Amino acid sequence: MSNLSAITPTKTPKILLVKLSSLGDVLHNLPIVWDLSARLPNAQIDWVVEESYVHLLEPLLSKGGFRGIDRIIPFGLRRWKKHLFKCSTWKQFFVFKEELQAVQYDFVIETQGLIKSALVCSLANKSKEAVVTGLANATEFSGYEPIARSFYNQCVQVPIQCHAVDRSRWVMCSALNWPPLERTSEPQFYPKSFIQSLGVPAIKGLQKPYVLCFHSTARAAKRWPNDHWIDLGNALAIRGYQIVLPWGNAAEKAISYELAKQIHNAYVPPAFSISEAYSVIVNSELTVGVDTGLTHLAAVLGKPTVEIYSDSPLWKTEGYWSRLVLNLGDMESPPTANEVIAASLELLAQ
Repeated sequence: MSNLSAITPTKTPKILLVKLSSLGDVLHNLPIVWDLSARLPNAQIDWVVEESYVHLLEPLLSKGGFRGIDRIIPFGLRRWKKHLFKCSTWKQFFVFKEELQAVQYDFVIETQGLIKSALVCSLANKSKEAVVTGLANATEFSGYEPIARSFYNQCVQVPIQCHAVDRSRWVMCSALNWPPLERTSEPQFYPKSFIQSLGVPAIKGLQKPYVLCFHSTARAAKRWPNDHWIDLGNALAIRGYQIVLPWGNAAEKAISYELAKQIHNAYVPPAFSISEAYSVIVNSELTVGVDTGLTHLAAVLGKPTVEIYSDSPLWKTEGYWSRLVLNLGDMESPPTANEVIAASLELLAQ
């Protein structure tokens, strides 16, 4: 173990976080920024992330006395892979590499366990005794590539069933030689000042009070049955709520319109970006959604949220940090429409 791991709060370590994607994974990695800045207020904290998710990190940039992330380093791998043989792609890659290597890091904390993120670790400019920490093993139902271990000088064994927030904290604590943080140390995500600053969403057609229903997800097995969404939507619509059915692609848009035909006072909004999603969520009365990134965004923003699990394990991403988040269902055990309606009304009554 490097003697850097015993660093004190009076010193100024330079720390690189590597969590590239996806939306939910990036969100559940946010608490370690707060954990690091609380114990090491003088540390420089930089983060490499896929360029599509830069907006998720911008509210944590250090400014106005708030200590968070000092630099966000965008990584364009998804886009570069589509144009691998273009000179412009390689120019952009070398610009990324130059930006990554502009700072010499004492700690590199990689919480994804994939080859692409491990390669970022290898490209980073590291001090002679730098600690490069990553996962030693997979957790169930998460992507993991064992060869990534060869890029670390410290591998962290985590429980096979480990919540995404807890997993990131385990890796971080190991890197800094700290005792593991327990759940009693409640994770923080976004500054309250940022949430309070969000204005009315500039999305045409939204009518308060409204409820967001995130029915779509990348994996079809994680979806909740359409007839359940219809029952839920109508149960809330008769109580005066506009039922908003967002979508992310053409297939999801078609489902939203099909649901809207059968739900009173339902609305299919135009597409909106991640940066627009903040105000859309914060101005809603409730979010109900399947295990997907935007549902988790509602949960970390502290909004009343019902998370529906149909084909993914509850323990992996459940919102355990707030009484305003109710988690229903589990692996191969989706909740009934009546269970979700009851949970929704419970949160709306608070």
